[in-house]
Amino acid sequence: MASKFVQRSNEAELMDDLESSGEVIDQTLKELETINKWLGGNHVTVNGLDLLMGKASVRPDILTIADLGCGGGDMLMMIADWARKRQQPINLIGIDANPNIVAFAKKNTQDYPEISYKAINIFSDEFKALKYDVATSTLFTHHFTNHKLVGLFAHIKSQATIGMVINDLHRHWFAYHSIKWLTAAFSKSAMVRNDAAVSVLRSFHKTEIEKILENSNITNYSLRWMWAFRWQLVSWF
Repeated sequence: MASKFVQRSNEAELMDDLESSGEVIDQTLKELETINKWLGGNHVTVNGLDLLMGKASVRPDILTIADLGCGGGDMLMMIADWARKRQQPINLIGIDANPNIVAFAKKNTQDYPEISYKAINIFSDEFKALKYDVATSTLFTHHFTNHKLVGLFAHIKSQATIGMVINDLHRHWFAYHSIKWLTAAFSKSAMVRNDAAVSVLRSFHKTEIEKILENSNITNYSLRWMWAFRWQLVSWF
């Protein structure tokens, strides 16, 4: 059993197809929002923002946050609610390379005027030119190799004025078998049933994240395990 979890898998997820569209995407995004609410994993990102803002050396009048791999926008709405409670003016930019996902997210978050979207690749020149104070990502970084993440983190460090909050999975046998059982029992989406377990296999052990940070020349950070089998990475620049 253990051998499957020794190193990160490079198996592709169905979600990696940037041309996915229609009911497949709609059902998947709806289910992912529900699963994350059930398991409480989105709280890891919001909690990380509290920690990061406590470390911030600058306080912009309007806080700009870029949410990478924004999916259906459920995390953006949580961040918007977080900012409203703090009476913090905010500009939220959802980033996703799949324009069909962005179209879904726009409809899903239409009651939040502080949220806008860009259908761009995070490794594109357009993204590299984007200005923001904080970068966030939730269940997104596991889609990329360690080498790609080194480049991404280094770029974020050069662009963000405050820091970043990364929320992703802990590669663990219990997380793998639990989500596999849960989605087999309750999911109507073939994409969710496939990708949920694969995403655990593509995710991280703590030492792997630490090595990525070291290679990105990032030294100011907090990295801790949180429920449900999440790593919370908060880095301030």
